[in-house]
Amino acid sequence: MSANILIVEDESIVAMEIKSYLEGLNYNVVATCSTADDAYEKVISQEVDLVVMDIFLIDSSGIEATAKIKTVKKYMPVIFLTAFMDEETIDRAIAVNPVAYLLKPFNRKELGAAIKIGLSHLKPKSDIFVGDIYLDNEFSFDSRSSELICCGELVSLSKKERMLLNLFLDNQNRLISNMTMEYELWPDKPSNDSRRRALISRLRAKLKHKFIDTLSSEGYVFRV
Repeated sequence: MSANILIVEDESIVAMEIKSYLEGLNYNVVATCSTADDAYEKVISQEVDLVVMDIFLIDSSGIEATAKIKTVKKYMPVIFLTAFMDEETIDRAIAVNPVAYLLKPFNRKELGAAIKIGLSHLKPKSDIFVGDIYLDNEFSFDSRSSELICCGELVSLSKKERMLLNLFLDNQNRLISNMTMEYELWPDKPSNDSRRRALISRLRAKLKHKFIDTLSSEGYVFRV
């Protein structure tokens, strides 16, 4: 089966050139987009095997976009395209572990080789993660390691996000009041609505806006 590739490039002519070249190599270009937000939405809503990413986008940095993508797709291979080779940009790019960093105007054969390398880094089927708690056809949870898993990949969670998810899973389909949540997560701190809502929002995004229902002024229900 042909690999699915997402192109994130804010110069439409360049994007079309890349698309034409990749389709000529029998890859499936699932979409082209020009913003970091759109790239993130495409990755979480479609089957994407590799991303070709311009570093400087209309609304954000491709580096920041990649970091966000890897919070839900930890092993997603990304190839950066850029017209800049300054050390600061390179160092920031290295921090998100790209497959390659190609300077524009890039050589097509170099891009083709980088894509082959990136796809070879995809986790083999034998390494796909599956948790013992089934949430739906995409998500599961490993109760032994407290790891959230989406489509066979580990989802990166902060300490508080992990605590919140465990709280939800211990109380599936039951109302957790705002007061209970505050006490369980921040027992030594005064109540803070904005802090609680921000944490809920981050976890909700990593769950693709599934499972968590808000009951106004009461609390939350984790429905599975």
